[in-house]
Amino acid sequence: MEAQDVQEDLSHVLLSTEEVQATIAELAAKVDEDYAGKNPLIVAVLKGAIMVVADLTRAMSSHVDVDFMAVSSYGSGTKSSGVVRIVKDLDTDLTGRHVLIVEDIIDSGLTLSWLKANLESRNPASVEICTFLRKPDAMKVDIDVKYVGRDIPNEFVVGYGLDYAEKYRNLDCVGTLAPHVYS
Repeated sequence: MEAQDVQEDLSHVLLSTEEVQATIAELAAKVDEDYAGKNPLIVAVLKGAIMVVADLTRAMSSHVDVDFMAVSSYGSGTKSSGVVRIVKDLDTDLTGRHVLIVEDIIDSGLTLSWLKANLESRNPASVEICTFLRKPDAMKVDIDVKYVGRDIPNEFVVGYGLDYAEKYRNLDCVGTLAPHVYS
């Protein structure tokens, strides 16, 4: 889906398709360099991170394992509820593994802070975080994020895996959702 297909629903395009892919390529190069020879376990946080993980791992030149975890703190709203619920847990034993949590976006950081602590309790060699987007003005907790694709304004964005009520995930760019859509 392209921005023109939903132009009435977007206030503006924040990142074009080309900017999205350039950001992913930059992240992949950094992750490749840092994890050379370590065969990290990429933990994709579903559902939003699926696009990021697919493109990130394809852009990498080293071997990685991928597993999926689904946690929820949103429901169908536009703000995090702060209550974390595991919807799908990992299938992989983390003992001794280098784990890289991959997120589509960090808003408050509450869910991710909880998730990192949860994974660290499973005896991995390391746990780091990679996010495609981060909203510094929305952060409520201080969380160390090793890889940040882009910092963005505190706006409700959709596209490239990011959704509103399960719509817009397949948008090939990132756009700010117009208030009339969710008001």
